Amino acid sequence: MDKPKVLIITGYGVNCEAESAHAWKLAGAEPVQVHLNDLLDNPDQLEEFQAMMFIGGFSYGDHMTSGHVFAQRVKHHMKPQLQKFIDDGKLIIGICNGFQVMTKMGLLPGLDGKYFEPKVSLMQNDCGTFQNFWVDIKFEDTQCVFTQGLGTIPLPIRHGEGKIFTLDNETIERIEAEGCAAARYVDKNNNPTQDFPANPNGSLNAIAGLTDPTGRIFGMMPHPEAYLFPENHPNWDKQKIDGSLPEKGLGLKLFENAVNFMIQA
Repeated sequence: MDKPKVLIITGYGVNCEAESAHAWKLAGAEPVQVHLNDLLDNPDQLEEFQAMMFIGGFSYGDHMTSGHVFAQRVKHHMKPQLQKFIDDGKLIIGICNGFQVMTKMGLLPGLDGKYFEPKVSLMQNDCGTFQNFWVDIKFEDTQCVFTQGLGTIPLPIRHGEGKIFTLDNETIERIEAEGCAAARYVDKNNNPTQDFPANPNGSLNAIAGLTDPTGRIFGMMPHPEAYLFPENHPNWDKQKIDGSLPEKGLGLKLFENAVNFMIQA
């Protein structure tokens, strides 16, 4: 097929469109930025795309908890089109604020194939403040299209509300049992941790990202689009000296995985 077209939704305080679009370009896709208002005016344009991305930032200033207003507008105005997008086997990814949007809309964890019934949410970090630094993320062996073969990589986090929580113990048990916990915060020994700062928010079971059971819908708090080049890493100069500097930024692999999946589909 030609280059897969990827929809990147912009506007109302989200601000990672440039690096997100560049990530998809480097991975071999054709990203198209569409303002939320234009999308809501014509939701049928979703038919043109093979994937969509809810990007990072601070939609609506996080005034009613992060991602809530954005999520409700999308859900209210384009639920049928979004459901068809999912039913057609297309891909959806959300990063940081985009992940918050997806959980509050109910796209994740998508248990029993139900995508508009919120089961989890993201609340204020246990430390009580916004955090901005790099953490180690372990990608579990799941069905997730985006995370295949990643292992453990460092990624930056930039959020004040990143703690995954649910009031329903059965939900977290099913997330674990059905392989929906796709990414975790880990310590220096590569073990999942609740300890700050390796776990910057106190998320349940150290979960940093979720996938739905199909593996085609994925969201996470850390920013892979902010690690597209080796020099993005804060210690790249030391890595160059000791020979551990990668050829490409390690976050790019998530987007390459998605493009390869779409081309082969």
